[in-house]
Amino acid sequence: MQLTEILTISCTSCDVKVTSKKRILERICQLAANQVGDIEQDELLESLLNREKMGSTGIGNGIAIPHGRLPNTSKAVAVLVTTEQAIDFDAIDNRNVDIFIALFVPENSCKEHLTTLQSIAKLFSDKKVIKQVRRCHDNQALYNLIQQASHTIDAI
Repeated sequence: MQLTEILTISCTSCDVKVTSKKRILERICQLAANQVGDIEQDELLESLLNREKMGSTGIGNGIAIPHGRLPNTSKAVAVLVTTEQAIDFDAIDNRNVDIFIALFVPENSCKEHLTTLQSIAKLFSDKKVIKQVRRCHDNQALYNLIQQASHTIDAI
């Protein structure tokens, strides 16, 4: 499962004004709830918070990949959010985070989940992509950038 297959424009948001880890996770869940439909925003948030309790999903370089599992669904959802200001997210390198790629996957899709996480990590290990993401100030432009960059990375 690739990011391009599960990310929609409605789950892409630029320059969000938040000041805390909890607020960004709430915003991510708000976007995802609109996409998922039959799972409440609070349930999505609980899933992310449970994962964060095991250790921060802040992978370094100002990037975090919060993720959680969804019961009673077969549909995976990705949410991409950039923040106006980087926020403390307890990242492994202690840097604040301003790029969030969240994943919500069906409970029984662990293998696909790991593959998706690997493709996201590969995409966001490209410094050129990270710079371009940070320059985006429009949801559509950010969405288009990720679609294009993902295809370019996959072709390598």
